[in-house]
Amino acid sequence: MALIVQKFGGSSVATAERIMAAANRAVQASRQGHQVIVVVSARGDTTDELIALAQEITDNPPSREMDALLATGEQISIALMAMAISTLGAKAVSMTGAQVGIVTDSVHTKARIKSISTERILRVLSKGSIAIVAGFQGVDEQENITTLGRGGSDTTAVALAAVMKHDSLGLYPDVDCEIYTDVEGVYTTDPRIVPEAQKIHAISYEEMLELASLGAGVMHSRSIEFAKKFRVPLQVRSSMSDVEGTWIVPETPWMEQVPVCGAAIVRDEARIRLSRLPDHPGLVHEIFSALASQNIVVDMIAANVDASGHAEIGFTVLKNEINQALRTLQPVVEHLQGVCSFSEGLSKISAVGVGMRTHAGVAENFFTALAAESIPIRMVSTSEIKISVLVDKDNGPRALQVVHQAFGLHALPAPPDGFHPRPLNGHARRAVVDPGKDLTPLLSSLEEVIISDVELDASQGRISVYDLPDVPGVCSKIFAAIALNGIVVDMIVYNFNDRGRAELSFSVPHADLGRAVEQTRLALQRINPSAPVQIVERMAKVTVAGVGMRTHTGVATRMFGALAQRGINIDMIATSETRMSVVVNVERGEEARALLKNIFQVH
Repeated sequence: MALIVQKFGGSSVATAERIMAAANRAVQASRQGHQVIVVVSARGDTTDELIALAQEITDNPPSREMDALLATGEQISIALMAMAISTLGAKAVSMTGAQVGIVTDSVHTKARIKSISTERILRVLSKGSIAIVAGFQGVDEQENITTLGRGGSDTTAVALAAVMKHDSLGLYPDVDCEIYTDVEGVYTTDPRIVPEAQKIHAISYEEMLELASLGAGVMHSRSIEFAKKFRVPLQVRSSMSDVEGTWIVPETPWMEQVPVCGAAIVRDEARIRLSRLPDHPGLVHEIFSALASQNIVVDMIAANVDASGHAEIGFTVLKNEINQALRTLQPVVEHLQGVCSFSEGLSKISAVGVGMRTHAGVAENFFTALAAESIPIRMVSTSEIKISVLVDKDNGPRALQVVHQAFGLHALPAPPDGFHPRPLNGHARRAVVDPGKDLTPLLSSLEEVIISDVELDASQGRISVYDLPDVPGVCSKIFAAIALNGIVVDMIVYNFNDRGRAELSFSVPHADLGRAVEQTRLALQRINPSAPVQIVERMAKVTVAGVGMRTHTGVATRMFGALAQRGINIDMIATSETRMSVVVNVERGEEARALLKNIFQVH
């Protein structure tokens, strides 16, 4: 007998008819012999209506009282769902987050889950009832009602699946989590912008984490973090049909055969550029620790050293946090005697795929597609499985369309036969997830960041090119030449200096460095023959890998701070949802790796 966790979003419970349809799914699963937990969101626009009601009272409502107010939306949903299940002849018990035993921290409106008690749910299930749980909410250790912030119901559902699967009693080794929404699954991009977008049959946790953070709104990254950490297979599917949805599962070898599985857009980004900074150990830590102290989450980061030896750092923040970020940075930049500038009205376009690790030409395809449409690139940042660029906001939708087309995402191949989960009595086979190590100890600190490894790669060299013109096609010409030689590019940083000229740094395997330099110089003959080229024969890339890297700002602060205290300078930075990499002098690579393993207690 398996346990099924079904989550229904606001659109899936917006009307009485839809509540009955959702209740019928739960009852069907129960009658097939499964035990069922249903997690529901507030109905339709209820949350927005409650916020508007609060604003009629005050422009600055206390966050504690806002949580108490917003939690009522889910309470309405659970009661109606329990009533609907009862009318279908099944037993159901509705429970708030507090009644279940979802304990959070005390950060109102965006609380993190600390632990979940299984005692109450186990009692309900043992009596043959369907457990109906309010999503999005919990209670802190002082018994204050808290809410989990954006995507909170998804987070509740996956967290419940995780604790039930790994509970010390071991009653439910087989747990499915089904996320019901108003679309049939996860798409290769936003179908409202690109009508040719296709549903993805199966996607890895890492790819979904990236897409979720990059603008794909089907699921929030916190819920994917839970799924990855606790090895819970997810299916995102439509509450309006029985069509199989998208499976989010551990990475398997066939996934690397596809260079890119999806593309995403964040429509409104703000970029901050710091230039003429002294290049010394501790610089990066001083900047980003100041931002972390204000809980400002930084997204894209492009850090490099210009031709004059000064450090330049560009990064993006949410548009609504740009003013706070600038105020925070002002004293830091003045102390460093640098220059701070910012720009708004930008969109971030990203391509994601685990196949980027092994396929040459991904960067070339990306940049060539934009150059063909004369779309200027304002900034580039990459990780192992992601390329992100900033473009002018007006160019955003068109940029997304051409990138989607360039990688053939309108015809994404299906997984090979026999791989992805097939229906079994209406639900998934659970053998897809490797049992692995015992995760029970993690249940007492559910949303803490988990650092799994610190890696060192000293097998790459770096090429930096300065004084490039700010025109479309610069990157495509260089990377086309590199790709023709079958050379796989890893890290890419593309920034602008205060003279309006571009600077490009990228890394390639050391064995390919000579050919890459030759092809870069040939490409520069068509761009700017006098552009200075700097070569680093070997560099050390040190990577901290884990779950919760970006949603916990303290990881970067600890990483940069430890390196600063040891006097290890950072030359480049790459960030993703599960990895944070820095480039340091190759002679200090092993020292940096050992230091970070100690800091993060990785053995």
